Amino acid sequence: MKAVILAAGYGTRLQRDVDQDETGRYRHLSGVAKPLVPVGPRVLISHWVSALTASGCVDAVYVVTNAVYRQAFEEWASQFPNVKVLSDDTRSNEDRLGAVACLQLTVKHFQIEDHVVVIGGDTLFFEDFSLKTVGEKFSALQVKCEDNSLVLSYQCREEETHKYGILEVDQELRVLCMKEKPTAAETESRRACPCFYLLSKKCLPLLDDFLESKKDSAIQDRDAPGNFVSWLIQRRPVYTHEISGRFDVGNLPSYVECDLYFKDKLKNVETYMV
Repeated sequence: MKAVILAAGYGTRLQRDVDQDETGRYRHLSGVAKPLVPVGPRVLISHWVSALTASGCVDAVYVVTNAVYRQAFEEWASQFPNVKVLSDDTRSNEDRLGAVACLQLTVKHFQIEDHVVVIGGDTLFFEDFSLKTVGEKFSALQVKCEDNSLVLSYQCREEETHKYGILEVDQELRVLCMKEKPTAAETESRRACPCFYLLSKKCLPLLDDFLESKKDSAIQDRDAPGNFVSWLIQRRPVYTHEISGRFDVGNLPSYVECDLYFKDKLKNVETYMV
């Protein structure tokens, strides 16, 4: 299995908050890509690479970024022999390719013909999350059918459904649909779906079909990786595995919360997410 970490965003909300912060305590985050911000003892993305390596569930990690942050990611990656960095060659948020196109670019550039775990570069999970457990669940699904893919979900609060893609599932935890940012009245489900997908290698050619179908659509319709997952659910079997929650570093308050947790509450950084 290969890992693709999506890191081509420009972190506009976080950078705006840092620029407007009058305390000056977070000035060191100015101009830093979100996956490279320090979270506890490591930068955010290093938590993923360390856990992926220690768990043994992947044999290569590919990080896709943009031209603005390419050098910073290459300098960071020099400490990890199993990490390769790819740039999408964009230089602004307005010109971004979108996460699905970046995933497709990575698959084609590195000629990936293996299963892929897709990870959002601005997300971390709570300490009880285990890559080995999720990998075993995916392997069991693959034994049943090679078309099977696996996504994660966690219970969000009723008033938060409008913020997330919400999964509706059957009794066997097969996903029936993903509703994008519904109101609480529009779905009984509270299963929020973070950006962490174990995609069967059988599904990778469908990236081309999805992007072709969206070629005339606005960037918003083909940007978020959840758009591809929502489309995939109608064409291939996708199941979900429930986790307890996540940290989403989107703005300065969410970054501060995440950083404090990893400084004060994380029990063992070496076994985190393994």
